[in-house]
Formats: sequence, structure tokens, C-alpha cells
Amino acid sequence: MEKPQTWSWVLLFTTSGTLICCAIPITLVSIGLGAVVASMASAAPWIVTLSLYKGWMFTISGALIALSAWAVYRPGRSCPADRELAAACARADVWNRRFIRVSAGLWGIGFFSAFALPYLSY
Repeated sequence: MEKPQTWSWVLLFTTSGTLICCAIPITLVSIGLGAVVASMASAAPWIVTLSLYKGWMFTISGALIALSAWAVYRPGRSCPADRELAAACARADVWNRRFIRVSAGLWGIGFFSAFALPYLSY
């Protein structure tokens, strides 16, 4: 089976970073597990630095998702005429579409948790 392109993994990594910095800590604090967040911050202090720049993180990761969605869903894309290459292209296309959907879903969860949930919990 053909592996998805490398940028798909970059997408998933970037959107997972938004979850680690913002969504998971905010959600844990919202359900009353602030001590867990404090121990996370002491064990991994880089989480605090990431959360300071959450606006940039969400902007860059959102732009990467939009760019990759355009690259995968743009009109006029076609696979090669060779039967084997066309099958590999189709499999890679399916995986790329899955990665984009998962990444967009993770980004949406992170965005909601980082920007909307703090205002809803007051």
C-alpha cells in the first residue's frame, strides 16, 4: 500500500500541537482538573510557551490545513495514465483526504477549546 505524502504527517503534527498547547489544558481546567494541568506544565514547561503563542499556532496550522485542502481538492487534479501509478495515486489521494479531515477536526476541537470554551465556562 502506498504511504501518504510527508506533508500529511506535518499537518497532523501541527494540529496535534494545537491540542497539546491549548485544547487539552483548557478542557482539563474546565472540568476541574487544574492540578493535572499544573503538573503537566511543570513536567513539560514548553507547553506554557506554546500557549503564549496560541494565536500564531492556530493561524499557521489553519493556513497549512487550508493549503493542503486546496492541493488535494483543487479542480483539474488527475492521476497518471499508467494503471499501477493510477492505483497508487488513488490510494494516496484517499489517505491524504483522510488526513485532511482528521487534521481539520483536531484543529476545530482545539480552536473551540482555546477560544470559545473559556468564555462559555464563565
